[in-house]
Amino acid sequence: MEVISDSVGNQGQANFDVIETGAALGAEVLGLDLRHIDSKQAEEILRTWNRYSVLLFRNQSMSSKDLLNFSQRFGILDIAPIQENGRRFVGAHPELYVVSNVIVNGEAIGSLGSGEAVWHTDMSYLDMPPIASSLYAVEIPSDGGNTHFCCMSSVYQALPEATKRRISDLRIKHDGTYNSGGFVRHGLRETKDPRTSPGAIHPLVCVHPETGRKALYVGRRRNSYIIGLELADSEALLDEIWLNIENKRHAWEHTWRVGDLVLWDNRSTMHRRDAFDAGTRRIMYRTQIKGDQRPSSAAN
Repeated sequence: MEVISDSVGNQGQANFDVIETGAALGAEVLGLDLRHIDSKQAEEILRTWNRYSVLLFRNQSMSSKDLLNFSQRFGILDIAPIQENGRRFVGAHPELYVVSNVIVNGEAIGSLGSGEAVWHTDMSYLDMPPIASSLYAVEIPSDGGNTHFCCMSSVYQALPEATKRRISDLRIKHDGTYNSGGFVRHGLRETKDPRTSPGAIHPLVCVHPETGRKALYVGRRRNSYIIGLELADSEALLDEIWLNIENKRHAWEHTWRVGDLVLWDNRSTMHRRDAFDAGTRRIMYRTQIKGDQRPSSAAN
């Protein structure tokens, strides 16, 4: 990795360094205690985040309130979603969602367990999906549980020109039946027909409102459906797209340490998680920045 900027910002006022991951997306920000950043630093973090889509901040020591304060610099926070099991949020903070496999007195303290979480975009099944998510590492197993991030503009650019033309004005249903761990969402019933499953419909190719970059916006593979196509044609096209998503050239893999905070853009990335030993402990706190507009079609 290479340090690409010293004292990032207008005339060096932000006072932090940025190290690119060397992958299609992502960078590490050095020299900041996120509990004590000012408005100028927050502006420069936002600018850097728009450039790299995923930012890593290591060695943070944040209370629940600290994490909320940092996250709120980027927008209004969503309330933690209801999951298939586990406590919904942290203490008296309904905006702090717990991702964990830990069981205390027979009750899961969080959701998603220890299994693999497939490629997905957070809550894209909503009409107004979230802008961003942050994840803060409280306890980490010695092995496993890595998170992978995929650059969806890179995936789009790698598609054959004929495929780009074909999908330019198509729309896709983002299934709301299952979460990224494969569990049926609270209050819903399992369905196997993506044409009739619940979920929001969004453009397949979107333009980022801040950067203007085109990117695929596809959510999850399971129960996805491209509107207006025969089911077999939709499945074939989605399979072609997913082959590109699974190409490692478009992704960055993060190995967690306690105190890591990662902030990612849900409008331009997907992410997934490796499984880990169920006998070990993993506790993560997540915040989510509320969306303020529907995904915008690049065809417009």
